Amino acid sequence: MRLHAVDPANPDPDIIADAAARLRIGELVAFPTETVYGLGANALDVEAVARIFAAKGRPSYNPVIVHVPDVDAARCVVTHWPDAADKLAAAFWPGPLTLVLPKAPQIPDLVSAGLPLIGVRVPAHPVALALLRAARVPVAAPSANKSNQLSPTSAPHVLRGLADVDGVVLDGGDCAVGIESTVIDLSTDVPTLLRPGGVSVEALERVLGMIIQLAAAPATAEAPRRSPGALDRHYAPRARVQMCAAGDGIALATSIDALRSAGARVGVVAWSDFDLPFNGDVSVRQLSGDAVEYAAQLFATLHELDARGVSAIVVESVPDLPIWDAVRDRLRRAAS
Repeated sequence: MRLHAVDPANPDPDIIADAAARLRIGELVAFPTETVYGLGANALDVEAVARIFAAKGRPSYNPVIVHVPDVDAARCVVTHWPDAADKLAAAFWPGPLTLVLPKAPQIPDLVSAGLPLIGVRVPAHPVALALLRAARVPVAAPSANKSNQLSPTSAPHVLRGLADVDGVVLDGGDCAVGIESTVIDLSTDVPTLLRPGGVSVEALERVLGMIIQLAAAPATAEAPRRSPGALDRHYAPRARVQMCAAGDGIALATSIDALRSAGARVGVVAWSDFDLPFNGDVSVRQLSGDAVEYAAQLFATLHELDARGVSAIVVESVPDLPIWDAVRDRLRRAAS
């Protein structure tokens, strides 16, 4: 991957035009969004989309989200646009919300894992929007990392994870939200949450004026998913992740002691203010007790601990409250 720095406040039109041209001819471009960095390809070009799957080692039953610059472009990649889509797009786009709707025939089946549905969203990042407008094609883009591994929230994360991939990276700084978009299926009679993310279920329900149902588990491990981020193991650092009860400093210290005794280099991620009895041989990272701030810090913190060479990360469980659902989902899958 080749790096191009781009000022989010004033994206260089020449760099954007070059990256857009690369997308149109089937090359891969990694770019920042408000959630995580995406690995983009022309969503209308099945060979280009196949390059994403090859670069990531991504299974074909795991779909990718289509990114577009506005609602009009979103309407062009689906065959049905319900009133609920209008309401949610008006409230949350650009932003970390993906809508799953019936797929237009020009979108290759590889994008949707062979299902007649696709996820589409308008990202809230000036570099992403500039690229999408210049590309003039819908852009399929999962997170810019190897399949099931830790999502990147900065350009250096992308470079470390995809060093062997032929493409360019637009460095637009750190991602503000830090976890992936919420995915909601509007093709069902009752809107269905497929993945918690940067928009809360409560916020969606307020806009829609109805309760959102939760998706059923897939029938088999290799059944096509309606949404990315639905695999049992996902968002995982290289180090083994072990969860510990929230607020239990004794249990946390006991877990750390056991891992150290087994020869592990240990990292710790906590949000409670623990006084842990360890010196510099344990890498402790204190995150915010605010769910939004914690989410923005989480992946970058796990990347940092991986870079420090820890072999095990003990993570304090987060509060069992709806506002923490997206973070809890990421931690559960990382620890699987």
